[in-house]
Amino acid sequence: MKIVKLGFGLVLLALLMAGCGAPDQINARNLQAAHKSMNRIKQHLPPDRQLPFEVAYWLVREQLKHEADFLKTIDGKTPSQLIELGQAAFGARKSAGDPKYASYQNWEQLLTESGKQRAELGDAEQADPRDKKGYPRVDYKMHAM
Repeated sequence: MKIVKLGFGLVLLALLMAGCGAPDQINARNLQAAHKSMNRIKQHLPPDRQLPFEVAYWLVREQLKHEADFLKTIDGKTPSQLIELGQAAFGARKSAGDPKYASYQNWEQLLTESGKQRAELGDAEQADPRDKKGYPRVDYKMHAM
């Protein structure tokens, strides 16, 4: 009887361990899973590492046009490893003379400019003026049926 309980417990433990996965590694089973995984990991990173992580992800995606190659490259990568891949992709694009990256002196400048652009976009988004009427109505946001 104890052997059955022990066996059941080990099977249950193995299933739990397999289901949990690595929370700090990118799951690149498919493109949608990779995007979800990237966003989940980014939300749990310290604020100073979120932008480099996201920029690196999109630089690698831009460099590897073929979906299968991209997924194979990023699968199981940690944030640090992905940032290193992004820095390498930036260096390769810059040395190849890509006009999009030629204006940046280094990786840090790319991150600084990306952060500024993101801040400007955030400032440009303004609240709907109808929200400031002083009464809590939401029916004006309803679409015609």
